[in-house]
Amino acid sequence: MNKVVYFVSGIDTDAGKSVVTGLLARSLRKRGVNVITQKFIQTGWVGISEDILKHREIMGIEPQPVDKDGTTCPYVMTYPASPHLAAEIDKVTLDMERITVSTRKLDALYDVVLLEGAGGLYVPVTRDYFTIDYIQEHDYPLILVASSKLGSINHTLMSLELCRMRGIKVACLVYNRFPNDSEWITNDSITIFKHYLEQYFPSAALIEIPVVHGTDYPDVDVNALEDRR
Repeated sequence: MNKVVYFVSGIDTDAGKSVVTGLLARSLRKRGVNVITQKFIQTGWVGISEDILKHREIMGIEPQPVDKDGTTCPYVMTYPASPHLAAEIDKVTLDMERITVSTRKLDALYDVVLLEGAGGLYVPVTRDYFTIDYIQEHDYPLILVASSKLGSINHTLMSLELCRMRGIKVACLVYNRFPNDSEWITNDSITIFKHYLEQYFPSAALIEIPVVHGTDYPDVDVNALEDRR
């Protein structure tokens, strides 16, 4: 069985990465896939990563031993800011190899690892190193999360253009329908994104996520992710 690590990033901070990551993991798990989620770096929190706990809630499982020992999120920092600033405030030196080692450990234990980033592609990890640098170095296929907010077309296409420039593989674009303020915007955005993907990322799927109400978590079509394994 082929193993794979997907990097999950967003077009901005509030695109819905954590919910999407949890939903993808939940749907893969329901299909019998041995899947785990990981958090690149967590800020604005203490203890087990807030986003990891959200993933587990959505997946319907308790925090795992790899969560409790810090494997699924090696860095949790207290100040709610970009990793570079949170690390400076907490006086933490971020070692990318520590994150990579954790991913390798998870990759050995699970068939699919969903590695959720912090914010968008150009969020700084250090003053001269960005999230997109890490994705490119490790050649991770990308799951890019877009939202239905006004302005998302611009942010989404710019993010995809950066992937083209950097040679990053886009596994799929996830369109998060939250907040779903306008069907016109939603339908037009999806049309534009499909056209762009057909031109530049023909092997990338477009997955739509409905608005999540409370704990009524929907099943997600994860065929595109299973087909890549």
